[in-house]
Order: sequence, then C-alpha cells, then structure tokens
Amino acid sequence: QVQLVESGGGLVQAGASLRLSCAASGRTFSNYAMGWFRQAPGKEREFVSTISGSGSLTYYAASVKGRFTISRDNAKNTVDLQMNSLKPEDTAVYYCAAAAGRRWPPKGYYEYDYWGQGTQVTVSS
Repeated sequence: QVQLVESGGGLVQAGASLRLSCAASGRTFSNYAMGWFRQAPGKEREFVSTISGSGSLTYYAASVKGRFTISRDNAKNTVDLQMNSLKPEDTAVYYCAAAAGRRWPPKGYYEYDYWGQGTQVTVSS
C-alpha cells in the first residue's frame, strides 16, 4: 500500500502561482511513477503531468505545458507541482497518484494504483 497526502491548494488570482506537494508513505517511493490529475465540477478527471520513478522523465498535458513543472524528491518521498501563470480554467481539485506499471508516460487514470484525497485549487479572474 502507498498512502498519498496532497497539500498546498488555495484561492489565488489569475496570473499567480501555487505549489502543490504530495507526501507518500508505504512502499518504495522510487518504484512508482507519480502523476497529477485534476477534476473540475461536472467534468471528468483530467491528466495534468507525470514524472518517472527516477525523476529523469516528465510529461505534461498540452494545457499546462510551459506553465507547470513537476518534480520529485525520492529521499523525502515527495512530488511537487509548481503551477505558474494560473488561469481560471485551472480551477479544480488536484489529485496526486502513484503508478506501478512500466508504460511511459502513464496518462490514463486507470494506470494509477494509489490516489490521494485531493486538494482544491481555485483561480479567480
């Protein structure tokens, strides 16, 4: 089992930045690719970004590429999502997830084995 706890969400104005963090506990953290997803009210859960177990590979959804940066610290069992130039359409609950599979990049929610409880990000215009 892997337990994931997100933090760092909040209410910001458009153009601002936020940094989300996800703390993991349980099995060997570096064995898992880590991802961030988001879900806005009335919409399906959407892939945002993923990072490989070693941290050497990253992948982003087109909607956030160039604005968001994913990183991980395997010594601290954390994965972060730095979000810059936030837009109102980034408003959603953001979820951290862990994928044990080897396919790269893991973009489907079904490829992830463990999920956090989510943290709300609200961007006002």
